[in-house]
Parts: sequence; structure tokens; C-alpha cells
Amino acid sequence: MTTEVPQGAAAQDAEWLRLDRQICFSLHAASRAFNGVYRVVLKELGLTYPQYLVMLVLWEHGETPVKKLGEHLRLDSGTLSPLLKRLEAAGLVRRERSTRDERSVEVRPTEQGTALRARALRIPRRIMAATGLTLEEVHELHTRLDRLTTALDTAALEETPGCE
Repeated sequence: MTTEVPQGAAAQDAEWLRLDRQICFSLHAASRAFNGVYRVVLKELGLTYPQYLVMLVLWEHGETPVKKLGEHLRLDSGTLSPLLKRLEAAGLVRRERSTRDERSVEVRPTEQGTALRARALRIPRRIMAATGLTLEEVHELHTRLDRLTTALDTAALEETPGCE
């Protein structure tokens, strides 16, 4: 049995296959644009954007297990380990086995890493200015993106076999 799609519906469905209709692509393009601005702004700190994110977590939470750091950043250990190695080589963080659990590695900012925070304080204002958005618009966008992330995480779990 062949299911025919009404002509109007097929055209409407085809319209949704346009690149400029993909919300995922809009988010991807915005993310790449953010990375471009961050690349310029973070150059004076000697950090890449992913390294900056690691430092943000450490400045906020202090010493943190690698596993927890990965959860905060939504990164797996295969991505996080090289990042931490580069930050450690730069003298910004120190990794040590936990004294409580030898299977766990703790990461903490060094004195140099902690001092870098003072220089990073102006970064958020520069990024905010680059967006061209008001503070209210940024808060609204942040709220909507958090809702979108939660909905997509839930949908991914529901689509994963064995997660019913």
C-alpha cells in the first residue's frame, strides 16, 4: 500500500528541509560566531574557549573532580583530559588523585589560575556588548535555551533504546 502525501503537504515538508529553516543550524551558526568573538577576547588571557569554560567552573566551585567537571561542561573524559593537560602545562590548574577515592582525580586552579580570574572579569561585559542584545533579551534567550536543552535531553533519552 502506497501512502500518498497531498501535494501541498509535500511542498510544505520540502520547505522545512531548507537549511535556513533548521533551528539546529541557527544555533550552530550562533555558536561559531560566539567562538569567533571569544577567540579574540580570550587571546589576551591565553585561553581557548573550552579552556575558559573549565576555568569558569573552577573559579566558581574550586577543587572539582574531573567527572563532575565533565558533567558541568557536558564533556566526556576523552575531550576533557587533553584540555586539562594543556591547562596544567600552562600552570593554571593542578590535577591530583583524590585522597578519599584513588579512582577519582581532582582538579584545582593554581595560584596563577586563580589570579587569572581578575583579568577575566571584563570578559562577560565585552561578550554582552558584542551580542547587541539588552540584558533582558539575554536573560530571556538564556531561559529559552535552557528550556530547549532540557526538552532535547528528554527527547534523546526517550529515543534511546532501552531507556523506556
